[in-house]
Amino acid sequence: MDLTPQQRAEADRLYEHLRSAVDADLRSLAELLASKADGEIFGRTEFEVRDRVHAIGAKAIETTLAGRKKRGTAAAASPAGSASARPDSRGTKPAGS
Repeated sequence: MDLTPQQRAEADRLYEHLRSAVDADLRSLAELLASKADGEIFGRTEFEVRDRVHAIGAKAIETTLAGRKKRGTAAAASPAGSASARPDSRGTKPAGS
């Protein structure tokens, strides 16, 4: 993936935060898989693995957003559009109907 130097720095920062945030989750996942025989990997274990991986993804998103809130955003806020003229209060029926 081509990243700008600023994006690369952000990716590095996120990577370090994510590594520490999900380290215990990954260890637990590795232990779960190591405790299962080949015939037990699919079925119930597979769904447990998917749930845990989904939780890791959710933690990644939360970590990213929390870091951005603390630092603020780099881009300026976009201006709000101006309101259009006030709608006619007579309703939508054409005159004479």
